Formats: sequence, structure tokens, C-alpha cells
Amino acid sequence: MQEERYGVTPANPMITRDSYGEIYQESKDRTIRFLLSRGVPRAMAPDIAQSAWLRGWERLSQLRDERMLVTWINTIALNQYRRTIRTERLQQVIQEPIHGKTPSMNLAAIDVAKVMHLCRPPDRALLQAQMAGVTAKEMAQAQGVTETSIRLRFFRARRSAREALEGSRLRRPVAA
Repeated sequence: MQEERYGVTPANPMITRDSYGEIYQESKDRTIRFLLSRGVPRAMAPDIAQSAWLRGWERLSQLRDERMLVTWINTIALNQYRRTIRTERLQQVIQEPIHGKTPSMNLAAIDVAKVMHLCRPPDRALLQAQMAGVTAKEMAQAQGVTETSIRLRFFRARRSAREALEGSRLRRPVAA
């Protein structure tokens, strides 16, 4: 048994620095292969694996079963990769249009106007007030109702707008 070779047995659950180093040397390639099997780019896998083994050493006191060390490290590695992906998405720069100019029309405003046109008048008024920055608390005080009832009205108005928009997309004529 591999764990017994490193002095890690149920009777001796302590992992020493030397035994951790030996396990790292023999198992880091397994961690890299594990990451590659989960779709991690080949250039990133060794760095993430090494980082996971370092984090595992720092958090070794949190390991419940020393026999599951490599599995635990692989889980750390996968979570670190996921964290890397999330932070990279947040740091991506929005690229300028190819022609270098920004469009003169506000296409988002046109889409909002189309959606608002599909809404019922009471829902339209609620959504416009919300987009203008009126809070549920302010609206509740003005109407003499609870804040919860206003939030519920907001929810229903958004749901109604979504359903109206989806319905209008379904009825759109098909191009020949």
C-alpha cells in the first residue's frame, strides 16, 4: 500500500514534511493528468497542480483522512482552476469594434423601448420607475403599501415583460 510506504497508516496518521515531499514527487504527475482530463489547458496544468500541492501543505490540518491525500489535492487543484477561470473572465477587456468607432445609436435603449412597448401599462410604469432608480421603499411610502408588496409587483412586472418578449419572439415571421 502506497500510504504505508510513506509512514502514513491509520495507526500513524501524521504526515511529515519529508513524506509529503515524497508523495508530491510521485503524485504530481497524477494531479497534472487529472487536470488535463478535466479540460485544463496543457500550459496551465503544471502550475495549477504545483499551486494545489502547496495549498494542500498549508492546509494539511484540514485533511480528515490522510489516505485520501492525493484525491484531496486533486480537488484543491480543480477548485483552483475554476477560481482562475472566474477571475480571468472578470478581467477580460472589452474589445473595441473593429472599425475603431463606437456606434452612434444606443441599441440597448432601442431594445428596452421594444420590451416596454410589449408590457401592460401598469407594469411599464413600475419597470420605468425601477430603471429610473426609484427604490421599493420609496415607492411603498408614496403608495402607502408595504415594501414587500412593491417588490412582489416588481417581480411580477419583470416576469410579465419576459413572457411578453418571449411570446413576441415566437410570433416573429420566418424569413423565406
